Amino acid sequence: MKKLLSYIWPTTRRFYSEINGTLEVTYVNGKKVLDTENANYSYGSLQKILEFGLTKVDLKSVENLLLLGMGGGSIIHSLRNTFEYSNNIVALEIDPEIIKLAKEEFGIITSEKLQIIEGDAFQFLKTSKEKFQLIIIDLFIDLTVPPVFYEKEFCENIANALQNEGSFLFNVGINLEKNSKTLETLTSHFGKGFDLQILQKVNGTNTLIIGQKLVQ
Repeated sequence: MKKLLSYIWPTTRRFYSEINGTLEVTYVNGKKVLDTENANYSYGSLQKILEFGLTKVDLKSVENLLLLGMGGGSIIHSLRNTFEYSNNIVALEIDPEIIKLAKEEFGIITSEKLQIIEGDAFQFLKTSKEKFQLIIIDLFIDLTVPPVFYEKEFCENIANALQNEGSFLFNVGINLEKNSKTLETLTSHFGKGFDLQILQKVNGTNTLIIGQKLVQ
């Protein structure tokens, strides 16, 4: 009945997070979405943006995938169901409340092929020795990417965590084409070791960078 009513009258429940403020789980048009006060976090426009980026990546060569910024787990759902990716995923999420909602509201739980880690993406990359064929970077607090993820050290740590010919998909911001200096600086941090593709105004809003690590 709740699913049927959501087509007529969306219902929203609110939860408080010390990191993200108010989180909203809304049942609309027969499905749940996770939002902050100003942005979609999972199962809405964000999922479509990342799905578009994934069409530009060769998932067949990926055995070990790192997801920085799990949110409610919508991109995990897309990987498993839309793209039929069945190999290993390591998913990092800094907000324990979001990890709880991902489990209780969206059924995203640890399994043999899915490791969920509560932690900071910057520190994780700084210390991890594990190598990946694909890193998806989706690190927002509400509408903003924290500045530390635009810095050279973070980009170098992404490079170090990728195998040769591995790729990254970086959701770098909303309307970032208006701040060309930030985008230019960010791409320069990856240097000549990557073949970069910049996709602007994906779904009308977001800028994505897709990079493939060249053989060293």
